Amino acid sequence: MTLQECYQSLEGDFDDVLGRLRSEKLVQKFVLKFLNDKSYELLCSSLEAENYEEAFRASHTIKGVCQNLSFTKLYQSSHQLTEALRNGLSPEAPGLAEQVKKDYEQTVAAIRKLQEESA
Repeated sequence: MTLQECYQSLEGDFDDVLGRLRSEKLVQKFVLKFLNDKSYELLCSSLEAENYEEAFRASHTIKGVCQNLSFTKLYQSSHQLTEALRNGLSPEAPGLAEQVKKDYEQTVAAIRKLQEESA
């Protein structure tokens, strides 16, 4: 799998991130580092513990990382969740959290495939 195919699989914008970081090697470095980011785990544990302030911060971090890496699909769902958690738990937050979970799993699966085929 090429880096561009990875971006297609996770529904991101490869041209946008390449324009920002200017090097496929640098893009790949940061894409692979995404697997080590603990923000998603923090989001899940914070939602489970009903700590919505911490969940907001975690979703906001995910949103920012996804925006910088042009992970468009995950950026969009994490942005919606961030706004739903901005002032505590809103009624739509649980459904949005499920969408973030699906998009996160899609993103991580694509990155892991890239990692395996690049090794």
